[in-house]
Amino acid sequence: MAKIVIIGASTGGLPAAYEIRGLLDSTHDVTVISNTETFTFVPSNPWVAVGWRTRKDITFPLRPCLEKKGIRFIAEAAVKIDPVKNEVTTVAGNVIPYDYLIIATGPKLAFEEIEDLGPEGNTISICTVDHAERAYEEYKRLLEEPGPVIIGAAQGASCFGPAYEFSFIIDSDLRNRRIKKKFPITFVTPEPYIGHMGVAGVGDSKGLLEHEFRERDIRWHTNTKIKKVEQGKMIIEVLNEGEKEIPFKYSMIIPAFKGVDAVAQVEGLCNPRGFVIVDSFQRSPKYQNIYAVGVCIAIAPVEATPLPTGVPKTGYMIESMVSAAVHNIKASIKGEAVSSKPTWNAICLADMGDTGIAFVAMPQNPPRDVTWAKKGKWVHLAKVGFEKYFIHKMKKGDSEPFYEKMILRALNIKKIE
Repeated sequence: MAKIVIIGASTGGLPAAYEIRGLLDSTHDVTVISNTETFTFVPSNPWVAVGWRTRKDITFPLRPCLEKKGIRFIAEAAVKIDPVKNEVTTVAGNVIPYDYLIIATGPKLAFEEIEDLGPEGNTISICTVDHAERAYEEYKRLLEEPGPVIIGAAQGASCFGPAYEFSFIIDSDLRNRRIKKKFPITFVTPEPYIGHMGVAGVGDSKGLLEHEFRERDIRWHTNTKIKKVEQGKMIIEVLNEGEKEIPFKYSMIIPAFKGVDAVAQVEGLCNPRGFVIVDSFQRSPKYQNIYAVGVCIAIAPVEATPLPTGVPKTGYMIESMVSAAVHNIKASIKGEAVSSKPTWNAICLADMGDTGIAFVAMPQNPPRDVTWAKKGKWVHLAKVGFEKYFIHKMKKGDSEPFYEKMILRALNIKKIE
């Protein structure tokens, strides 16, 4: 009998739990450790921040869904991993032994790296549903007291998509209210150009996104380092232009990410930022019974940029990581050599309020077999549909490949192996 423990229960950890439970017979134990009792569909946070969704729309309790599948659930944050004893310790002092460990924690939000950045400082965030709800409260105050808006990402960020989405969603909401002229929007980013997104662009992402910014009268600063954020004022440094001060009434900035403390402190497991180093099988090279999937893994930048930009880990990419990890654990339990590798293909649906842009990169990092970006109302509709589909599947406990079945068929793209 093998004990499989999964730390994290979001878009990587929850599918991993369902899939490994479906692959193994009931003699093997599967345990999920999470710092929260609920699942949140994180891609919907930008909608929560403008009141288009509520917490109830995009969350559900984890325990009944996991336990009906025969998966043990521990709603306590992991605070220590002992890779020698093969144990995880939780904040309540519980010690959970494992034979195989899957790390799917997501990131630690590094707001502290910039003075007064984040919800405890002078900007808001959409990285969690708590942050998104607070962002909506601030947004309602903004509507009562109009002024300039700054949206973007901090140096070292790796999750640029939500920043672009939120720019367009706020723009769309303000236009629907017919008050956009009262809210000038500025986009700030460390990317060398608009649409780089940490992956050297996808298709004509640069041209498409610059065009949309111009059409919507959204100004931007690239190669931008945020130095600090004061009340109502952001101090930035733009490459070859020097320091600037930008006033704002409302600002949402995606921070840089780091690895969570319990993972980052394990000797030899992570890179200096605390992200888990994995081989081509999603497995730690140092600890062969530890796997990692999702935002918590280390991926080297695809190219050198003037300011640091991280590599995003998108949903379809994470799905392929999960599938590889769980199949390799099954093979290892059976005494077979591991052989499953993730595709690291990337498909991203970026909502723009009433339309959207789809980005496809196969694989995500260059050189690619497929790379394109296309705009259309169908993207917005597809994202709405996918939100409902994914949440339904997670409630049901279905482990079939979500992105591969729905998105690839919808886009009529032949899968590149």
